[in-house]
Amino acid sequence: MATLPTSSTFPSIVIPDQFNAATAFLDRQLTEGKGAKAAIFYEGTSYTYAQIAELSNRVGNGLLDLGIEMEQRVALLLLDSPQFAAAFFGAIKIGAVAVPMNTMLRPKDYVYMLNDSRARVLFIHTAIWQQIEPILSELKYLRHLIVVETPSTSSASVSANATTPTLHDFEQWVNRASSSLETAQTSKDDSAFWLYSSGSTGFPKGCVHLQHDMTYCTEYYAKSVLGITENDITFSAAKLFFAYGLGNNLYFPFGVGASAVHFPGRPLPEDMFKVVEQYRPTIFFGVPTLYAGMLALPNAGKRFDFSSVRVCISAGEALPADILRRFEDTFHVEILDGIGSTEILHIFISNRAGEIKPGSTGKLVPGYEALVADENGVAVAQGDIGNLLIKGESTTAYYWNKH
Repeated sequence: MATLPTSSTFPSIVIPDQFNAATAFLDRQLTEGKGAKAAIFYEGTSYTYAQIAELSNRVGNGLLDLGIEMEQRVALLLLDSPQFAAAFFGAIKIGAVAVPMNTMLRPKDYVYMLNDSRARVLFIHTAIWQQIEPILSELKYLRHLIVVETPSTSSASVSANATTPTLHDFEQWVNRASSSLETAQTSKDDSAFWLYSSGSTGFPKGCVHLQHDMTYCTEYYAKSVLGITENDITFSAAKLFFAYGLGNNLYFPFGVGASAVHFPGRPLPEDMFKVVEQYRPTIFFGVPTLYAGMLALPNAGKRFDFSSVRVCISAGEALPADILRRFEDTFHVEILDGIGSTEILHIFISNRAGEIKPGSTGKLVPGYEALVADENGVAVAQGDIGNLLIKGESTTAYYWNKH
């Protein structure tokens, strides 16, 4: 069994007023001497922290050349990849606001989110181009499309008929930009990125997250609960456009100088095993349906080598006790079930290693407060049903354009 921290001690976190998340999560790894270390494994290639930092700087300069200013939105419709990391941190570093979007939606959903966010720039993989091309005339604020070639899809498949927004090939665009970039003078309470939540009724809501939010989640959960260190390699079945995946496979590993495996394809059970065998991750993030699918493969425990994984995490829905027990018996690794939300940014209640109670989501993560209350906000008696209220520093500042 993995040995992980079990203390619920509240971590002491001091964040300076002047603070930029791109510097804290990416540039810091270079100043600490980890520039040559693998930050991302992707499609058989490793990308170092120095390479991701340079690409991020080029993205930031490219955005400045397009006239993007602080607080303006930059949308990401990208598969899990080094380009996602570079676009995300490149936008944040210049004080713009990165807006990752679900790559599996319908064109009409993108019309809503791109117009709601008023994004001026959209980064898009060629594999998703067909979802955007029919709606270009409906996008009121978009001025530039930065097209990233997908390994299996050529950029030649992208039509350049539309004059607005302007099309740019990612590789050519970043190669024209400088690799040296000065960090914007952002505050810890400035907007850094949005994530659209579909967890409530009505249209998706843009959850505005601040520069400091990722630091709190890394300290509260990744370090205090998972015990993540620079020696870990993370692999998340949940994609980077999800709040769950963004922490799992981007800012958690980057926050400690660890490595992440980015997989652009669908998270099919057999493919997950193949990726684990190829890259040997130590922390695996999944969801209950995936764990069930992995167990359903014939002779999975004998056919696949899962021994590199020291701990698994589950979120998104309740983890059935039977799946938990069978997975641990088959692969000899615990699954820590937890609950989180886009609004809180990541997991705020979690099981702990060696303290798992099957069928339970666990205990509060350090740094968060919880109350089960009635409709008036008054605590209900133990055993009664109520609404779960959560308080913590990583909570969304507000919903964009929604009272």
